[in-house]
Amino acid sequence: MILFKNIKWKNFLSTGNTFVEIDLRKSQLTLMIGANGSGKSTMLDALCFALFNRPFRNIKKEQIVNTINGGDALVEVEFQVGTKMYKIIRGIKPNLFEIYSDGLLLNQDASSVDYQNVLEDQILRLNHRAFKQIAVLGSSSYQPFMQMRPRHRREVVEEILDIRVLSHMDSLTRNQQTELSKKIVEARHQCDLIESKYELETRHFEELKNRSVSDIDIKKNKLQQNDDAKEQYLRKISKLDGEYKQLEEDIKEKDKIESKRKQLEKLETKIEQNLNTHEKSLKFFEENDNCPTCTQKIQLEFKDEKIDYEKKKLVTLNDGMKDLVKELSKVENKITDFNKISNKMYDINIEMSKLNTSIDEIKKFSDSLHNEILLLEGKEEDSKDVEGQLQELKTQLEETKLELNKIVEEKKYIDVIREILSDKGAKAKIIKKYLPIMNTLINQYLQSMDFFVNFHLDEEFNETVKSRHRDVFDYNSFSEGEKMRIDLALVFTWRSIAKMKNSANTNLMVLDEIFDSSLDGQGTDDFFKIVRKMEKENIFIISHKGDILFDKFTNIIKFEKEHNFTRLQYV
Repeated sequence: MILFKNIKWKNFLSTGNTFVEIDLRKSQLTLMIGANGSGKSTMLDALCFALFNRPFRNIKKEQIVNTINGGDALVEVEFQVGTKMYKIIRGIKPNLFEIYSDGLLLNQDASSVDYQNVLEDQILRLNHRAFKQIAVLGSSSYQPFMQMRPRHRREVVEEILDIRVLSHMDSLTRNQQTELSKKIVEARHQCDLIESKYELETRHFEELKNRSVSDIDIKKNKLQQNDDAKEQYLRKISKLDGEYKQLEEDIKEKDKIESKRKQLEKLETKIEQNLNTHEKSLKFFEENDNCPTCTQKIQLEFKDEKIDYEKKKLVTLNDGMKDLVKELSKVENKITDFNKISNKMYDINIEMSKLNTSIDEIKKFSDSLHNEILLLEGKEEDSKDVEGQLQELKTQLEETKLELNKIVEEKKYIDVIREILSDKGAKAKIIKKYLPIMNTLINQYLQSMDFFVNFHLDEEFNETVKSRHRDVFDYNSFSEGEKMRIDLALVFTWRSIAKMKNSANTNLMVLDEIFDSSLDGQGTDDFFKIVRKMEKENIFIISHKGDILFDKFTNIIKFEKEHNFTRLQYV
């Protein structure tokens, strides 16, 4: 379990050069209030920045630093995992990233990326996406579980079930599998070469034992055959070299296409975000006649214009998404073609290597024939040396075959491991085991909030929702208040599962403005019934409705602006 204890920050967003500090263990229920722009949500940004090197909201890193002081932005977070105490210090201008374990600074020789991986993989054992799902709900920058793509839902669940490590292992074994495949090809090629050389030397040895003057012409003829074969191999090499150069020309655009794919994927994400923004705006103007902030009536003409604008914008964005998906498909097809070209280039390299080796063997054999001719013309040759070479080749061949068999067996073992580590292997069985528990918990929490539906997640994490009358719905069929109840039920479920697995379990939960829009009075009461039963939890709620919620909290923090800087006041 990650037990968060303390956080403090300075020169961070609207905070000045004096540390703002919050005791995260002080109370089970803490209310955080303040006017817009007072810095209520800064704690979320500071916490995510310290842990994951990026703020919670969509803020660029250079915007984090307080614009008045212009530097020395610093965040410190203290937490406990098991018996170990950790402190994370991260800063901008100057850049700073330090991890302390029981007061000792961890080795910083590794790159900043590797250092961050140590924090996420070995200490926290969860990533940014999983952290937001179990510890945060309700912010405009937060993406609810049900609004994620299925693959991202799966990643979150894998983190919570502590099986993400199997994906990392699968990646490692995939690399091993590729390397072993190459070693098998090379070992088989080496066996073929040694066998060929052994056969040549065996014939050579037999000829030496039965040499005669009449053999000179035969051997000279073989020399000519060797020269002809050598020329034939050289022509093949020249042809293959030409093919290889052409393939190099064909694959030149690979890096450019890979870069284009990344750009398209980024654009896809951006369009999705814009679609979400405009859908929310359209929904707002369709459902509201009055401004929720100033309570004044929205002019009908203005409202119609906005609705028309948002609908046209959504059509444009959806059309753009369709075109982008088509283009992305074309790019992925090109990348597949490039991979085929790479494989062909690899095969050509192997073939050219074989031909060059054969040429070398022909040269050695020709040299040997020259020596034999000299012997036949009167020079002496010791056949025992040749016999010794044969024995050496035989031993070398046996050793190479043993090594080949060893590599083949190792690859069989790795193949089995990869099958186990795949999405359809061990991970699927673990997820299948926990799905009934997840669905049971989700429905229990929904019933606790007087939302009586049958909510079901399948193995692909697609939802089915049935009413008491057995009508079938999905997440987007419900109102914002009903969606919020589903989101809350999922957050509570993930936290419960994390406790069961002792994986991504944490004492901290931050709920941003959930009472200010989507939850009604009954929903608020139902929520507090649940959280009051949660033991060893430290729940922080950010809200504008401070006056009507005071009596429900044991700790209240008010955020205020003083001389353009945020300060805290305990009410």
